[in-house]
Amino acid sequence: MSKMKELSQTVDELKTAANLLLSVADSLLDLFSGTGETSTEVKETKNQAPVKEEKLTLESVRAVLAEKSRSGYTDEIRALLEKHGANKLSEIDPKKYKTLLEEVKVLGNG
Repeated sequence: MSKMKELSQTVDELKTAANLLLSVADSLLDLFSGTGETSTEVKETKNQAPVKEEKLTLESVRAVLAEKSRSGYTDEIRALLEKHGANKLSEIDPKKYKTLLEEVKVLGNG
């Protein structure tokens, strides 16, 4: 991977992390601000908003797999890739990313 592509991927991941942190900060602010909303009112409001599922990209999936690999699950990740008919992540159909991530996330949790 070229340095520019790697840098671009890192910047994208930082932006995603920053957005998640802002979302958590807003939630905490709402929770502790005493706006008069009860937790059920907040849940109802959130349920009314359309659910926008984040589109999984090769880079975002690769980041999760790399983190698990650094945690010592390289062989398990390789086995999951082979289970999905691939030797490397780029050979996986993007439609299978969600399933693959669900399988990877349970590594080390059970």
